[in-house]
Amino acid sequence: MASPRTPRLSRRAFLKFCAQAAALLALPPGAARLMAAALARTPRLPLVWLSFQECTGCTEALTRSEAPSLERLLFEIISLDYHHTLQAAAGAAAEAARERTLKEHAGRLLLVVDGSVPTALHGACSTIAGESNLSLLGRCLEAAEAVVAVGTCAAFGGLPAAAPNPTGAMGVADLMAQGKVPLRPLVNLPGCPPVPEVISAVLAHRVAFGHLPELDDRARPLALYGETVHERCSRRGHYEAGRFAKQFDDEGARAGWCLYELGCKGITTYNACATRKWNGGTSTPIESGHPCLGCAEPGFWDHGSFYAQPTPAASGATRAEQGRALYEGNCVYCHDADPTRLRTLPDQVAELLRGNSVRAHRFKLGEDDLAALTEYLKEAKP
Repeated sequence: MASPRTPRLSRRAFLKFCAQAAALLALPPGAARLMAAALARTPRLPLVWLSFQECTGCTEALTRSEAPSLERLLFEIISLDYHHTLQAAAGAAAEAARERTLKEHAGRLLLVVDGSVPTALHGACSTIAGESNLSLLGRCLEAAEAVVAVGTCAAFGGLPAAAPNPTGAMGVADLMAQGKVPLRPLVNLPGCPPVPEVISAVLAHRVAFGHLPELDDRARPLALYGETVHERCSRRGHYEAGRFAKQFDDEGARAGWCLYELGCKGITTYNACATRKWNGGTSTPIESGHPCLGCAEPGFWDHGSFYAQPTPAASGATRAEQGRALYEGNCVYCHDADPTRLRTLPDQVAELLRGNSVRAHRFKLGEDDLAALTEYLKEAKP
């Protein structure tokens, strides 16, 4: 049950966490002290965490948070009233604790969801205490002030929603959009799993300031997901110089060259990996020699091989799909990975490329490719 917090850590450690959270969220100077003051006087936020079709990786990520640690998060910022993995209670006692929180804090609690929600067979593919995930999510949303979808499965469907998606898995946003569950303010924190401090920083922001951080058009915190992994990549200088590793253990790989030709999806992936890093800021997968898998993007399991350079779609793909592959394989290095933000009109793109008037356009496309690229850009434009 939520209650005013009792100080359990030194003021120095507390201010350090607030400074880290404020920096991660790109808050203005002085925000760290405001956050510290607000967190010190605000009762802990009642929170219900629901786990559906998932691998427990998002919970594992939360336990690895260092700013703050899991213990400090639980004792100083939130009141975690229900969580399948972390709660002490089990069986009927656990379900009763959840229902009591839904009743006592209706309209004030924060709901966290990890894992996708199955909709096939009337939700029978996954149940908790005899109740389908879809039904339980709907009831909990009725009592929630807002919902945080933690991980790509909860945000966009993730692995369970990969083709052929036998369970009809969906993310929270799509469920709301289709009217299958009540509509509530939503924050998406995609990643497989998300960076631990991304989760804790968003929770701290909500407790300290009473509202959710600024979001992008996919309901992701703009400060955390506003740039691609490529934009902040430690290997970007090698990309700019045209130095690419060809194999995982060749001379280029050992020298830290760009991993694009080994399938790196960092150019189209919006995530905080390159900014916050993993394991307490130690490194990122790319710094460790592994290409970005694009795990924070919708449908990343269905975008082809993780270890092959993005190429135009195979025969049988639609022209727009081929255009998408061309855009992601050529254009995103200089332009936004989101084609809707491209300033040039779709019909003008082919003309510019044919004219060879822009020095940065080092690649050449045939007429079929230009037509495919134009069609993709037209479909992407709102």
